[in-house]
Amino acid sequence: MKRMKHLLAAILAIAALGGGMAAQAHGIWFAQRAKQTALIYGVGADDLDMVKRLGLITGTYGYDADWAPVGATLRAAGPIVVVDSEAPTVAVAAAMDNGLWSRLADGKWVKGGRDTVPDAVRAERTMKFAVHLTGTPNAPIPVLPEQLLQIVPVDKTIPAEMGKPLTIRVLYKGKPVKDAEVKHDYVNDPDQAPVKTDKDGVATIKVRNQGLNVLAATYVGPADNPKQVDHVEYLATLSFVLAHAPE
Repeated sequence: MKRMKHLLAAILAIAALGGGMAAQAHGIWFAQRAKQTALIYGVGADDLDMVKRLGLITGTYGYDADWAPVGATLRAAGPIVVVDSEAPTVAVAAAMDNGLWSRLADGKWVKGGRDTVPDAVRAERTMKFAVHLTGTPNAPIPVLPEQLLQIVPVDKTIPAEMGKPLTIRVLYKGKPVKDAEVKHDYVNDPDQAPVKTDKDGVATIKVRNQGLNVLAATYVGPADNPKQVDHVEYLATLSFVLAHAPE
């Protein structure tokens, strides 16, 4: 009986840990809102309050067709956050430091690391990154230094039709990372089983939608401050739109 109790406790602990993973799985991505490019914070269909999180954005970036920088900023427009740029862009990007989070024994997440939540069963820093293609660049997506975690298509072009294979590479600080978890539709199917990258950081998925596609990659890296957190979780998205048939 005692052994069974210990086994049950272990199973419950593992289940709670899995629930904790889901609780911290929010990311950022770009999508069109009323013909403007908006920055979204959420997971799946959740479109949460990005305005109140605007102060967590550490950088906003724009690029022209040759990947030369174009000045870009974020602006609160009512309940959403939109991108303003100094010139036309074919890509925009953002970085977000979502801070320290600790999970309590009851599964609840609270802000702070182990230094402020000493009874935490898990503590982490969460960093979010996003790259969005607003047009067709003249060259493949390069390594963008501000994107600590980044999804880069291996092929020169992205397929024009849903269902086609797309091979991507996940980079951590510009270098391929093994065992990053990739999801091919972060918005419409956030609970899908992820595909893991190989030793070269490569994974192949199928383009999911004839419309907005939001790919997501997650990588758990070492703690930047072991006294505060157990690890740093990085979540990066790559979004693009496939054109639909003429009306």
